[in-house]
Amino acid sequence: MIEFNDIIEKLKDVLSNEKIKGKVFDKDVANELGISQTTFATMKKRGSIPYKELMDFCATKKLSINWLFFDQPIEMLIEETNKFFQVRYFADLRASAGGGAEVFDEDYEMISIDEKIIQNMVGRVDRKLEAIHVDGESMEPTLYDGSIVFIDREQTNINKEGIFIASTNAGLFIKRVRQRADGMVELISDNKTYSPEVLSPDEITIVGKVVGSIESL
Repeated sequence: MIEFNDIIEKLKDVLSNEKIKGKVFDKDVANELGISQTTFATMKKRGSIPYKELMDFCATKKLSINWLFFDQPIEMLIEETNKFFQVRYFADLRASAGGGAEVFDEDYEMISIDEKIIQNMVGRVDRKLEAIHVDGESMEPTLYDGSIVFIDREQTNINKEGIFIASTNAGLFIKRVRQRADGMVELISDNKTYSPEVLSPDEITIVGKVVGSIESL
């Protein structure tokens, strides 16, 4: 990590690029960080770095914290970031392993997962995956209550073996799905104490296939 004085000089360079003319002084840096000039002078003398204020500064100016603290070039950061796979994570959404659960909405956050993990799950890394929670015990011991499952929406063919997310009038279900000879669709639990549920084809929409899971911490 670089010294505090070097960080100050970097901040001055950033601020000077925003000014049409004039030199940038320590007091200008202090003002930008929201620190009094007296406190700033004391921190500079002691080499005491105001991490929170600096992180807020980077967020406001859209700067890389790694560049500021470790002098890492943007190209290196991009290379490292590309090693991770972005997944849409619906933190508040549950797919029920018992009764119905909520439907998908737009309230999600992006999480980064090592590409090697995705490669092991799907066999490729060009898929768009989504992650939600399991609610209930009917898919035990395969999937436990509270586990996080990863869904590939492009895989909706229930004739291929696996576990699927099914949207019904009662909400979302996570089950094995089988179409019977009479055209009806069965939602099957791995926990044998739960009986299969039978629906007509127009009562169910396959959201996607579960391609992996992790235990929720």
